[in-house]
Order: sequence, then C-alpha cells, then structure tokens
Amino acid sequence: MATVSNCNLPEDLFYWVEKHTWARREPDGTIVVGITDVAQHLAKSIISATPKEVGKAVKKGKSAGTVESGKWVGPVTAPVNGTITEVNAALKSRPGLLNADPYGEGWFVKIKPENWDTDASDLVTGETGIAAYQAFLTAQGIECEA
Repeated sequence: MATVSNCNLPEDLFYWVEKHTWARREPDGTIVVGITDVAQHLAKSIISATPKEVGKAVKKGKSAGTVESGKWVGPVTAPVNGTITEVNAALKSRPGLLNADPYGEGWFVKIKPENWDTDASDLVTGETGIAAYQAFLTAQGIECEA
C-alpha cells in the first residue's frame, strides 16, 4: 500500500483520480467499486450511504449511489458502464465503514461491466495510478489527516 499525502492508496486498484473512486476487477469479471481514502477524509464522518438498487444500469461518470456526511452530500461515481449486481448492505446500518475501511468492508457496489477494456482505458493503476494521485493531491493542496 502506498501512502501519498498521508492518504492510503493500494497499488492494485484502478483509480478515477478526479472522482475519488476505485475499482477492483474480480475473477468473475465483476467490478467492486468504492470511494478512496482521500474521499472519506474529505467527507469526514459519513452518516449515510445509499447505493442504487441491484439490477439498475449505471453509466460511467454518473452516480452509482450517494454518500452523505455532516458537511457534504455527493455521488459515488461509476467508473464503468454496467449493471449493479450487488450492494454493500452493511453500509445501511454502518455507513462509517466507508471511513474505517474504504478498501475492504467499506466497498460500495459491485457492477457487471458492459465493456471493461474500453471503460477502464482511462483509469490508472499501479505506479502510474499512485503518481497521478500524487500530482492531483499536490495540485489541489489535499492532505489526509495523519
């Protein structure tokens, strides 16, 4: 796991840096989607998480659901076109999982992508992803709390 500006960023995930969304491709081809450590730090204490329903189609760049904190309400942006196959039911009663474990128990939705290869072409991963996030955080003056 890389640490950039005190934010944790696993190298094995795909990132949409400007949207603070991550994606992980599962062996069955589905995509697990969540918010980054950066997003949860910016939002502060998350009080509500409302994913769209299973079976709903999502479009890349559009909302896969909503997250609300005491200071912010906003979308969790879908990084691919596809259909939601599963939502993290634990978030309904424990939205703070997004703060406590954004890459593990705090995942948001699973999506069956229409075309991973096309949709993921502008997502960044590995060293490239970490460098892109570093540049973004530096340019925006963002730092996660230590």
